[in-house]
Amino acid sequence: MTSISTSADAVAAPPAIRVRRQTVSGVIALSLFVLVIVALSTMPWWAKTGTIRMVLELCCYIVAAQMWNMLAGYAGLVSVGQQAFIGVAGYAVFVLAQTFGINPFLAIPLALVVPALVAVPCYLLLHRLDGPYFAIGTWVVAEVFRLVASNLGWVNAGAGMSLAVMREYSGFERNVAMSVLCALMILVSIGGSYLFLRSRYGLALIAMRDNPVAASSQGINVGRLRFMIYVAAAVGCGFAGAVYFMAQLRINPPSAFDPMWSNVAIFIVMIGGIGTIEGVLIGALIYFVADRFFGEYGASYFVVLGVMTVLVALYARTGIWGMISKYWDAPWFPIRRHLLVERKDRA
Repeated sequence: MTSISTSADAVAAPPAIRVRRQTVSGVIALSLFVLVIVALSTMPWWAKTGTIRMVLELCCYIVAAQMWNMLAGYAGLVSVGQQAFIGVAGYAVFVLAQTFGINPFLAIPLALVVPALVAVPCYLLLHRLDGPYFAIGTWVVAEVFRLVASNLGWVNAGAGMSLAVMREYSGFERNVAMSVLCALMILVSIGGSYLFLRSRYGLALIAMRDNPVAASSQGINVGRLRFMIYVAAAVGCGFAGAVYFMAQLRINPPSAFDPMWSNVAIFIVMIGGIGTIEGVLIGALIYFVADRFFGEYGASYFVVLGVMTVLVALYARTGIWGMISKYWDAPWFPIRRHLLVERKDRA
């Protein structure tokens, strides 16, 4: 009896558990992502100035949308006032470059300190609000910033500011700077979000998104994680605003704190698919193409975009990428962990 048991134990080995985090589609997408970063960095040598400006605008939309996606899609913080951080960073670049004489390209990373500092008291003020109250609160904060900027004399109040120091740089130098900044924006926003979501903090964030109470009971500090995401989203939006208005060479309160920034971000995420990086890229491309071809229709165009957003929210809550994923499980940025059981028989 003992020999039979020993023989069975020798044949049947315990299963080996392996965690798979990457997929074939993910490897292909990662390779294409690297090629896109290289292409963006080298635009001055193969693209015209007009093309570079269009690509820069698209990159700014992607960054703003991804930051809103991290807030609403993962942290559960629905904000309609992210234009506050876009505006303050844009103004910070102009003040540093035009008033204090700092190199405008160096002023961009320095300006990102401003939205980070501003986000701290804003979150302390808003974090006790929940749901629609939080969203309304973010919009009120953004309007306060707009009113303050409209009445501050040292930023030229409602007349706005111009970035005259950019005349010191040639057109090619500007194109090189804009191309490098485009690559950095995509690398930081998309690549950074992907790495974050694959980390243990990303696991905690996903758990918090699914059930904050259960996540908290498992030791996750929900409040601290939401604070981190809020500040990071503020800095990301500030990055987009700083680059965008540097390229525009002019800034004023209505454009800097325009609610359209949040509207565009919400549209992109809702159409593409909330809670996914792939959805942001798809939604941004759809919005950019629609804006280029149909933006001239004005109010009618915005009504159509609004109706599309409502229809998606009602009948396709997972967005375009969510519908694709139902029939084709090939994520571009895989963040899920798959447990694979491997049985090995020993003779």
